[in-house]
Amino acid sequence: MSTVEAVIIAIVEGLTEFLPVSSTGHMVITSSIMGIEADPFTKLYEIVIQLGAILSVVFLYWKKFFDFKKLSFYIKLIIAVIPALIVGALLKKHIDRMLERPVIIALILLLGGIVLLFVDNWFKKPAIDKEENISNKNAFIIGCYQVLSVLFPGLSRSAATIIGGMQQKLTRKVAAEFSFFLAVPTMLAASAKSFLDVYKETPSVLSSGNMGTLLIGSVIAFIVALLSIKFFIGFLQKHGFKLFGYYRIIIGIVLLILFYTGVIKS
Repeated sequence: MSTVEAVIIAIVEGLTEFLPVSSTGHMVITSSIMGIEADPFTKLYEIVIQLGAILSVVFLYWKKFFDFKKLSFYIKLIIAVIPALIVGALLKKHIDRMLERPVIIALILLLGGIVLLFVDNWFKKPAIDKEENISNKNAFIIGCYQVLSVLFPGLSRSAATIIGGMQQKLTRKVAAEFSFFLAVPTMLAASAKSFLDVYKETPSVLSSGNMGTLLIGSVIAFIVALLSIKFFIGFLQKHGFKLFGYYRIIIGIVLLILFYTGVIKS
């Protein structure tokens, strides 16, 4: 992976991490289009820069994350992240195989887009308009929704958890914000696990040059994600999910055609 390719992938990550369009799917497809080999460093890079993007949440909501008097906030995040941690640890090989099949991700993008066309009509009577009113049970169920994005790369962690929040009667804004908060422990755990796996299997990948690339990519993803968060919250409140659904359907169909015709490798 060249520096230019790393920068492009980081920009794609920052733009898509908080949108319900699957940042992982977009990075895998982007790598496939550019002909980047799915080697251990590429896999590590695509996970770690997600953490870089996610840390923009800590920056924007620093008062929430560093208010240690409200332990209930941290407890809810711990409860919500547990299902994904368990499933991710048990099914890592399955997930890795799925990530090596861009055509499957394109199909999941398409099907997920169809779902998003109807989401706004499913949950019309929200009752929870503050994070403080989210119960531990609500948090756990939202965490179970997050598992779907672990099992089906391309589904979108953001979409799954926001829909889970809305199903639990959270407003769109509160559901989106809790999804952002939940992303922090989720990606911290995923990045730590990836570093450990790479260190055990191919420690040479963690060379100074590669670490520099990881740092550059993480910083770029962080900066771009800062802009993406504010846009998404405002857009979601006003317009809902339908436009993202159409986007996913179009991208999914185009990618499937490109794979079928051999323009890009599946």
